Amino acid sequence: MDKFTTLTGIAAPLPLINVDTDMIIPKQFLKTIKRSGLGVNLFDEMRYDDDGNEIADFILNKDAYRDSEIIVAGDNFGCGSSREHAPWAIKDFGIRCVIAPSFADIFYNNCFKNGILPIALPQEQVDILMKDAENGANARITVDLEAQTVSTSDGEVFSFEVDPFKKRCLMEGLDDIGLTMEKIGAIDGFEQQAAQSRPWV
Repeated sequence: MDKFTTLTGIAAPLPLINVDTDMIIPKQFLKTIKRSGLGVNLFDEMRYDDDGNEIADFILNKDAYRDSEIIVAGDNFGCGSSREHAPWAIKDFGIRCVIAPSFADIFYNNCFKNGILPIALPQEQVDILMKDAENGANARITVDLEAQTVSTSDGEVFSFEVDPFKKRCLMEGLDDIGLTMEKIGAIDGFEQQAAQSRPWV
């Protein structure tokens, strides 16, 4: 998993509440078990018409936001089903951070497991970041995970809370497999001891 330390990037304003996982990645794209290739279908039903043409006024189809690395969204982002394909699609598009007043619990935890930092901030701070994001490529928001701060393009700084364990995993690029591999010495020792004490197994 890619490490996350600091990020300065274009933020796409998505002032919608209750953005559910079916909006993030519709059910017809859930057949794959690969984490790559889903970015093109992120927000598919909002990005494309029935003929597959881009809908010009959707935020990620605008030239200023095609390279967005941050989404500033409304309350209860990631609600709905528990599909892990939602953070897969977000990450594959290039988004590394989502900022909102609140998140659905399963989506929130899935983000950390896939190298995405979800940041919950008070509504008034999200409103300021949303307005800043509306300036497009002329405004870049900075996220500093170590300092636990988000800075607007004009230098206003907001602090956020994050679980220390989740923070370490993101900063060191450790997913569940990576965490297991940290214990490889102990695992090998256990297996050797088990083989000696129970050779019939």
